[in-house]
Amino acid sequence: MSRFSDVSRCARFAPMLALFALALTVPASVVRAATPTKSGQEQTAKPAAPSLSTSTPKGFLLKTIKQDGQDVRYVVYIPADYDASKAWPAILFLHGSGETGSDGLRQVGVGLGAAILRAPDKWPFVVIIPQKPPQKRGWDAYDDLLMAMLDTTKKDYNVDSSRLYLTGLSMGGYGTWALGAKHPALFAALVPICGGGNPSDAAILKNIPIWAFHGEADNVVPTQKSRDMVDAIKAAGGADVMLTTYPGVGHNSWDNAYGDPKLSEWLLQHKREAK
Repeated sequence: MSRFSDVSRCARFAPMLALFALALTVPASVVRAATPTKSGQEQTAKPAAPSLSTSTPKGFLLKTIKQDGQDVRYVVYIPADYDASKAWPAILFLHGSGETGSDGLRQVGVGLGAAILRAPDKWPFVVIIPQKPPQKRGWDAYDDLLMAMLDTTKKDYNVDSSRLYLTGLSMGGYGTWALGAKHPALFAALVPICGGGNPSDAAILKNIPIWAFHGEADNVVPTQKSRDMVDAIKAAGGADVMLTTYPGVGHNSWDNAYGDPKLSEWLLQHKREAK
């Protein structure tokens, strides 16, 4: 897979990410309006007294978790209308190779994070957005880290474990196929985008609802990779698996996929049965 093709797509998001990083590092309580004095000079308003009630911070929240003694940064998205009195569906999103790193922010600007920024009302989910370290290994090599992030999120927020979904693009699409097969009883549905998997996992995946996406002009990951997986799962008896392809679309099929208004609705239709 061409790393350059993944990196180049991040450039147009640089301004947005800079603002995003600023928003994360400056607490809202620090920002105060300037009020004019009688002399016309401005003075900073005194901070408001702290409220006796507590509320959950909303939006894209920067988090840190320990792995092998090192701090690993990631993001959790909390919807504006999040209410801890009810259980919320959750999505684990796996980014592509161009967003690897240790800043903890870059992965928000491409894929699902960008879709949420464009239309937050269409994504009523708690969303875990990890950033894979820059080592040349796939997402499946970080299974323990991802499960730890999920466990921490479940402790911090009221997450409905029966409505946990997995999606990813490019390298994250590969990770979605692989981790879905490794944890067939964990996720209520999978959404792999422009990735590939191991057709020998078809018997494991056949009972999981899957909606795959791919661009027909993809010259990074061939569309046949998705077709092979879907065909193998159907041959194994999978009834709830489908593939949407986009004519003339290259590797970036994720903007089309996450921009499909039916996708979030489709996810919410699926709930993992209690064991």
